[in-house]
Amino acid sequence: MKKLLLLVAAFAIFSCENEPEVPKDYVTFSGTIKNKKSDSLYIRSRTYSKTIKVNDDGTFKDTLKVEAGVFSVFDGKDGTSAYLKNDYDVVLSADAENYMKSAKFSGKGAENSNFLAESRRKSEKMLDIDKLSSLAPDELNNRLDEIKTELTTYFKSQKNVDSLLIANSLQDINPMINYYKGFIGKISAIKRKFPKGTPSPTFDYENHKGGKTSLADLKGKYVYIDIWATWCGPCIAQIPALKKVEEEYKDKNIVFVSISVDQNRDAWEKMVTEKSLGGIQLHFGGDQTFSNEYMISGIPRFILLDTEGKVVNPDAPRPSSPKLVELFDELKI
Repeated sequence: MKKLLLLVAAFAIFSCENEPEVPKDYVTFSGTIKNKKSDSLYIRSRTYSKTIKVNDDGTFKDTLKVEAGVFSVFDGKDGTSAYLKNDYDVVLSADAENYMKSAKFSGKGAENSNFLAESRRKSEKMLDIDKLSSLAPDELNNRLDEIKTELTTYFKSQKNVDSLLIANSLQDINPMINYYKGFIGKISAIKRKFPKGTPSPTFDYENHKGGKTSLADLKGKYVYIDIWATWCGPCIAQIPALKKVEEEYKDKNIVFVSISVDQNRDAWEKMVTEKSLGGIQLHFGGDQTFSNEYMISGIPRFILLDTEGKVVNPDAPRPSSPKLVELFDELKI
């Protein structure tokens, strides 16, 4: 009898151990954010939003009931994207100084979020505005066709990624390529309007340190201008590189001018102070004349002027581009 009871108990244990796991009706989202920008993460899709508390050490963890899809993950104004689905257990590791380069995911379902992060990195590298805008029209069209083929091949090779995510990524290629084709066409038009040596439009804007600063005040020095805003993610992403360049050239014959086009002046003042932004920090005060003259329809935008206030490059390399220092060296700044 005892043997029979033991056999029954063993069978019961074996049966329990081999029962299929019931899928969870929620996703667990956790991780660690180094150099966090906020005390919380804001998770958002078109139909869902939730705020998750981030601890002092950068760790966070919460559960979310979601419809499967791509979610924006905001740490202040910066962040990344994640593919979340109920029953997933996704773990994010990132450095808030550069989400694009550092975001990595692990855990159940992580392959989809890693696909998003890697796709973004590949696209950024391939669609290098500085490189593409230097090409002749035929060369540009050929290169964009190559990029289209490379991205298509990469997306189709990701067999372990959710098929809907792959389908959406493939569908986005043509609109993205067409956008860049049009955008780079505008850059070419800007360079035709402002060939090297053209007198630059002027400005006279409020200085964060008090008073006003005009282009005429800076005569005798090269002027590197950054048109930006606090709400602009790509603008914020350039700040670490801009600070580095400013430090390297602090004793050279060049000044760095950042012109904010924020409608919210308080947001501008707050970010300049909190991020200890260097250089000459100006606010456009609603006067769009300078931006309009330079045909600025997207930011960030960088402009380099010579010591006489004449145009060197109306669409200068970004601070993060090695071409900027090469340009400075060429000019013997």
